[in-house]
Amino acid sequence: MDDRMLGLLLLCLGTGSVIAMLLTSLSNARYGSRPIILAGGLGLAIMLPCLAIADTPVRLGATLFVFGVSLGSIDVAMNIHAIELERTTGRPLMSGFHAQYSIGEFTGSAAVTSLLSLQLGRLFSTLVCSALMTITIVSAWPGLLAAGSGPREPLFVLPHRSVLLVAVLAAVTFLVEGAMLDWSALLLVERDLLAETHGGIGCMLFSMAMAAGRLSGDAVVGRIGDRATLMLGTLPIVTGFLAVVAAPVALIAMAGFLLIGLGISNVVPVLYPYFVDTPANRK
Repeated sequence: MDDRMLGLLLLCLGTGSVIAMLLTSLSNARYGSRPIILAGGLGLAIMLPCLAIADTPVRLGATLFVFGVSLGSIDVAMNIHAIELERTTGRPLMSGFHAQYSIGEFTGSAAVTSLLSLQLGRLFSTLVCSALMTITIVSAWPGLLAAGSGPREPLFVLPHRSVLLVAVLAAVTFLVEGAMLDWSALLLVERDLLAETHGGIGCMLFSMAMAAGRLSGDAVVGRIGDRATLMLGTLPIVTGFLAVVAAPVALIAMAGFLLIGLGISNVVPVLYPYFVDTPANRK
């Protein structure tokens, strides 16, 4: 398939995620994030091997849509859960939580890249990852908060203009992250910078840099505040994109992935609490 068809298929993934995110916000208000995290995680584990065996654009698009539903559900539920824990402790924890997300991205990219490099096949590689995902979700489920907020609060309210501004900033940030996760391998492989079996290395480096930045992010945010953290992340992101797009050799592109991951690492964790807290309560 060409880039146009791949873009349309990825749109199926995004459409499923957006629909699930809207519905998850309502379900979470009544039932809490615990059952949604379980359902979304198991859905990802089930659908991942299906992506490896989908043999037509229609089947792949349908599989990506269901995969996106699972991904959108667990994404919203996990972040709500993290915000609740951050409120309970009264300390900035979001960067640390998102660091685990980045570590998961790195682990998944490294695992599949390694398995494919050993010529073990797409189906086997994804089945191994699905088994690990299932074990992780089932193991973590008993320790999650069980209570929802119940129907006492309205299920939908019009957002304040400050929330809309934060939403725009978050959307721009996720465009950057989505470009790295969805297109990094093609940027490397189609320009003959890396072999196809090693295309996941770019995503690995991007995720490594995000994880490193987020592991220290809570301390950084606590010291310099939200605004400075956002501003300091801009320069490495722009520099990294220039390096990735214009790189004549793989080494420069790899450095670009690291810069983008480091710059973007704490932008989303800084923005998320603004969706539930008033800006006056933030630095």
